[in-house]
Amino acid sequence: MSDKNIKDAVRERYGKAALRVLEGANSPCCCGSGKAVPLGTDDPITANLYDAAQASEIPEEAMLASLGCGNPTALAQLNPGETVLDLGSGGGIDVLLSARRVGPSGKAYGLDMTDEMLALAETNKKKSGLTNVEFLKGEMERIPLPDNSVDVVISNCVINLSADKDKVLREAFRVLKPGGRLAVSDVVTRGGIPPHIRRSVELWVGCIAGALDEDDYLRKLQAAGFVDAGIEPTRVYRAEDARAFLTEKGIDVDQVAPLVDEKFYSGFIRAIKPAL
Repeated sequence: MSDKNIKDAVRERYGKAALRVLEGANSPCCCGSGKAVPLGTDDPITANLYDAAQASEIPEEAMLASLGCGNPTALAQLNPGETVLDLGSGGGIDVLLSARRVGPSGKAYGLDMTDEMLALAETNKKKSGLTNVEFLKGEMERIPLPDNSVDVVISNCVINLSADKDKVLREAFRVLKPGGRLAVSDVVTRGGIPPHIRRSVELWVGCIAGALDEDDYLRKLQAAGFVDAGIEPTRVYRAEDARAFLTEKGIDVDQVAPLVDEKFYSGFIRAIKPAL
């Protein structure tokens, strides 16, 4: 699939998800199953990522539009007065949570390429009453911010959707201030996986195939200039989690389980831009 086709597929999927929320549907298509799932169900990828305290801080529509695989704002160290950028901000859940963490003296940017998600995010911003939030239209391969302008770059299960992850990481490095931090949640793989199984499981886990092997991810971070990179597994997936989906694809789950179990996971990726 070409870069353009991948972007078009992502834009269409996330646009439809935003419209479902804007039109008052129960929940968008989650990144896991690809089907409409009511809030609070037990999808092994998207369920229970945010606790009740965080949910109470943001509009319900922001929670309903969450398509992530982690909770970067809970794991990232955000300090009052800092500037945060969320790549692929969707309905704005992580931007709004970050804005509260950095306080009125800080700033939280959200970057998204989907008009419908940006419209939903602006609606959620108004409902939140927060004034230190700004949503930008653009692509994470070409971030519309100047060099050395943010303290922290976060993202929630979006970098894996890019066809040019090297460029995304270079752009994140560019906009970070010296000493700035990358703190993202993403889908990661571990070890060898047969290609046809990988494609099917990635469609289940990440909407569009593209999850990086953990060692490859670390190499790309180093190549972009980051130091002190590490990946912390936060939710490990098993073949049983995807039984219904894989069965629909004609795959014998019991047969492939040894090839899949614990080889796909949501991970929290940390890295630092060296200080001058």
